[in-house]
Amino acid sequence: MRTSIDRILTTHVGSLPRSEAVTRGVFAIERGESIDVDEHNAVVAAAVEAIVARQVSAGVDVVSDGEMSKLSYATYIRYRVTGFEGDSPRRAPADLEDFPSFLERQAATGGTPTYTRPQCVGPVEVMDMGPCQTDIANFRAATEGHTPVEGFINAASPGVIALFQPDAYYGDHEAYLYALADAMRAEYEAIVNAGFLLQLDSPDLGLGRHMMFKGRPDDEYERLATVHVEALNHAVRNIDPSRMRLHICWGNYEGPHTHDAPMSQVLPIALKAKPQALLFESANPRHAHEWRTFAEATIPEDKVLVPGVVDTTTHFVEHPELIAQRIERFAEIVGRERVMAGTDCGFSSFAGFEGIDPEIAFAKLEVLAQGAELASEKLWRAA
Repeated sequence: MRTSIDRILTTHVGSLPRSEAVTRGVFAIERGESIDVDEHNAVVAAAVEAIVARQVSAGVDVVSDGEMSKLSYATYIRYRVTGFEGDSPRRAPADLEDFPSFLERQAATGGTPTYTRPQCVGPVEVMDMGPCQTDIANFRAATEGHTPVEGFINAASPGVIALFQPDAYYGDHEAYLYALADAMRAEYEAIVNAGFLLQLDSPDLGLGRHMMFKGRPDDEYERLATVHVEALNHAVRNIDPSRMRLHICWGNYEGPHTHDAPMSQVLPIALKAKPQALLFESANPRHAHEWRTFAEATIPEDKVLVPGVVDTTTHFVEHPELIAQRIERFAEIVGRERVMAGTDCGFSSFAGFEGIDPEIAFAKLEVLAQGAELASEKLWRAA
C-alpha cells in the first residue's frame, strides 16, 4: 500500500455517480429483463474508464472503479455466490424510527433506495467468478490508461452482507457469517492477486448498531460485532494486511443519527480487523468531534488512518483550509506518513441514488485534493 511518504495522499470510499446508461442496465438485470449483455458490458467498461479519468483529473491519488457494475455495495453478491433469492423485510435504522414523519418523507421522495434485498435461503458457496474478473479487467485497462498512484476495488464484508441480506437457512448467525467468509474469500484474494488493493466495506460495525443490533445491550453488540471482525479476518487470512483497507460508517444517509454508536465503542472493535488502513467518518456533524477519540486511543503502529475529511451527504463544498485542518489533526496523532485524506462514505452507494448532485461530488473531490496539498505544505514545511 502506498502511503504519504512525501505528501498527503488522497482517496475516497469507492462508489461514485453512475451514468444513466449504466443505471438503466444494472436495474434491468435486477428485474430479470432480457438485455444485450455485450452492449451492457461495453457501457460499464467505458464508464469505468471515464470514472478513473475523472478521479485522476480531480487530484485523487488512490482511485476505484466507482463500483460501476454494481447495483449496490452489498447486494451485488447475489450474482456471485449461491444461496440468495427473493426479498427480505426492511429494517429502518433506530434514529429514523424516532422521527416517523421524516422516515415517511424520505420514502415518499425517493430519499431511501428501493431494490431487492434477497434472503439467504440455501448454502452459500462460490457461484460465478466471472463478474469479479470482469471488474478487474475493466479496472486494469482504465488504470493503465490513466496511471493513478494506486487503485482499489471494493468488496462487501461478511458482516455487511448479513446486515442487508438476513439468514433464513443456517439458523445460527455465526455459522452464517463464516459461510459468507468462506464464499467471499475467492473474490477477496482475486482482487489482491490482480495487483489491486482490497477495500472491505463493513458498515455493520457502525450502522449495524442501530439496525441489526438495535435494542440489544452494549455488551451484546460488542460481542457480536467482534464475531463479525473475526469472520472477516478468517476470510482474509491469506492476504497481507498492507494490501487491504477497511471502511466503517454509520450509514450514508442524511438523517438525525442520534443512535450512532460512539467511535470510542466502535474503534477498539475495528482495530482488531486485519486490514492495515482504516477509513471512517470524521467530517459530518455527528462524528467530526471524534478525532479526540483517536488522540486518546492506542493506535497500532502498523495502522494507516484515512479519515473522512469531506461529508458525502451535504451539498456544502468544504473549504480547502478546513480540509487541511482536519488532516493535520490526525497527522499530529499518528504522524503524517500514516494519514491519507478520504471521504466519509461513497458518493453513490446505490445505483440511481446519488445523495448529492454528481457534479458537486466531483467538486468535493477537487477540494479534497486542494486541502491535502495545503496540509502537505504545512506538515512537510514544519518538518
